[in-house]
Amino acid sequence: MDTLSYKTVSLNAATVEKEWLVIDATDLALGRLASRVALVLRGKTKPGFTPHVDCGDNVIVINAEKVALKGDKMENRVYTRYTGYPGGQRFTTPKEILAKRPAELIRRSVRGMLPKTRLGDQLIKNLYVYAGPEHPHQGQNPREIKLNEI
Repeated sequence: MDTLSYKTVSLNAATVEKEWLVIDATDLALGRLASRVALVLRGKTKPGFTPHVDCGDNVIVINAEKVALKGDKMENRVYTRYTGYPGGQRFTTPKEILAKRPAELIRRSVRGMLPKTRLGDQLIKNLYVYAGPEHPHQGQNPREIKLNEI
């Protein structure tokens, strides 16, 4: 019996092989898109997943302005933030966020699904979101994938 085949693989920063992936967000549900992107960023789709290491891929999301929210979530969902001053509670809807900065809606959703640690701060830097169909990462030869292939 070959005992070497049963060894547990533990990746580190030097042995991780990162890949560049492109996802088109046109007419995709925001939550489903964000959860799949978070899985890829974290590296859970790879056989050598190591929880404490940034072993995920770099993800480029294009057409962020065309992301879909089902039902009346576009007007009725409320995002709350606080400025730090008395009476500084601010409320925004996804419709307002899409009008000003479409990429922020996807980035905020994905960030909420990543660890709230230094590792999460490092992982979110591997996400690149663009409102339109163009992106400046052609030099990395990204591979386009569909959401259900993840």
